[in-house]
Amino acid sequence: MIKAAVTVAVLLVLAFAPLSCRQDEVKIGSKKFTESVILGEALAELSRAAGRRTVHFQELGGTRLVFNALVDGNIDAYPDYTGTLMQEVLADQKLQQFKELQGALDGLGIAISRPLGFNNTYAIGMLQSRAAELGITKVSQLAQYPDLRMGFTSEFMERGDGWPAFRQHYGLTHEDVQGLDHDIAYRQLESGTIDVIDAYSTDAKIKTLDLAILEDDLQFFPRYDCVVLYRKDLQDRYPQVVTNFLKLESSLDEPAMIEMNYRS
Repeated sequence: MIKAAVTVAVLLVLAFAPLSCRQDEVKIGSKKFTESVILGEALAELSRAAGRRTVHFQELGGTRLVFNALVDGNIDAYPDYTGTLMQEVLADQKLQQFKELQGALDGLGIAISRPLGFNNTYAIGMLQSRAAELGITKVSQLAQYPDLRMGFTSEFMERGDGWPAFRQHYGLTHEDVQGLDHDIAYRQLESGTIDVIDAYSTDAKIKTLDLAILEDDLQFFPRYDCVVLYRKDLQDRYPQVVTNFLKLESSLDEPAMIEMNYRS
């Protein structure tokens, strides 16, 4: 369940014009996609609830830009994902465990919350009706149906940890596999032109198209647990703001995040 105070904060995504910052302002950032903006606004509202003047810089850019802004002190906090941090931002350190991630960030002057409760990783989806027709609930069962038509994003097709490794990991022999724009893949899935797509596990389309997300039963995809990153000095400057941020820990599950993405 989402706490009442957090519900209002997360569901109301407000549009802010660029603002100049004062020294006493808490500066929140977010990346250039809807879910990040929603969560960034939640952090901003929780900061305001602690009585602090707060500005939310929405859609600052990609992961590296926003992370560097945090390290450099240009923002005080933003939402990110454990998989992104370990697989992309700090990939050279080959981190495997949350405690290792925590230690690496600590050395940069950054603190990390515990997971907020949902895992936004790659997922494999089918229309509920088609999955039910074939009795498919797990990714490994796709191997029993080599004639299924698949449409994956170009990124997933090309990544070393995408389709090539995924296919080998699950022993899939499918030959009708296309690289498609995500929106086109969704439209073709809806029309019945393809049977299987890749998605993100909190995508709003899961709700709008009534998708069945197949269980990653051989555990191919890494976890991308959502967390809050914040500067360690924020705890010293405004401890109540950090206390409020940590109220988000274990407060959101995948269905709740899907619903919020859908409503935005």
